[in-house]
Amino acid sequence: MIKDFLEIGKITGTHGIRGEMRVQPWCDSPEFMSSFKTLYLDRKGEKPLKVKCRPHGNMVILRAEGIDRVEDAARYREKVLFMKRSDAKIPEGHYFIQELIDCRVIDADDEGRIYGTLTDVSMTGANDVWHITDENKREYLIPAIPPVVIDTDVEKGIIKIRPLKGIFDDED
Repeated sequence: MIKDFLEIGKITGTHGIRGEMRVQPWCDSPEFMSSFKTLYLDRKGEKPLKVKCRPHGNMVILRAEGIDRVEDAARYREKVLFMKRSDAKIPEGHYFIQELIDCRVIDADDEGRIYGTLTDVSMTGANDVWHITDENKREYLIPAIPPVVIDTDVEKGIIKIRPLKGIFDDED
């Protein structure tokens, strides 16, 4: 399901004495997070923060408008930050992991065959690996590559796959 607001990171502490905060990004890269001018303290977008972010190793240093002292910044420790999806510039047909989670996974050639629900994604470097959990709580791992993932319709909550032989118990 397409979500209006997505988790993007978590404030882990302060940085310096002028109100800057260290953020652990929960996105592809600190550079991606640094592209936003507004982030939110809630998943409904009711608590916006005007921000300036910069990458700092694998972290992000965030400066929020109106927060100028280390004591003020310290109050935000452990807060989760959200981004507005429409502010993200991603190619058409690409989705965020948070939108893929809970999608129903079905067979591309036999839509009556349901493999389960996408419950997690592991980023391995070469390609992502999707964790599919069936109704009996068994977990299967599939590579998220074009020959396997045939269609992704996040708006309908359906992913169609053509699994490699041997992934599911009854495959030849």
